[in-house]
Amino acid sequence: QVHVTESGGGSVQAGGSLRLSCVASEYTIKMAWFRQAPGKEREGVAAINRVGTKKYSDSVKGRFTISRDTAKNTLFLQMNSLKPEDTAMYYCAAASGGSWLVSLSANEYYYWGQGTQVTVSS
Repeated sequence: QVHVTESGGGSVQAGGSLRLSCVASEYTIKMAWFRQAPGKEREGVAAINRVGTKKYSDSVKGRFTISRDTAKNTLFLQMNSLKPEDTAMYYCAAASGGSWLVSLSANEYYYWGQGTQVTVSS
């Protein structure tokens, strides 16, 4: 069982930046960030596998950067030029088995954190 814990959420004005962090308790082959706003479906935001291949959703491409410290099983999401529509609960997800292909599909990740709230005001 891999435990995943996020941190770094908060409130910021539009155009501002936030950095999210996530620590996994054990080895993972890929990790990702998802988000869910009230009344909306969960959305894959960014993902990275152990060899550093990355994938972003079109809605955040060019504004968000995903990275990881593999040795420390830590994942980061640098969020710049934040918009009110980025407001959501952000979840870190991890997979310790299965395909190494980076993916924004939630069903490829077996372990999930409790989430951290990001609120962007206009």
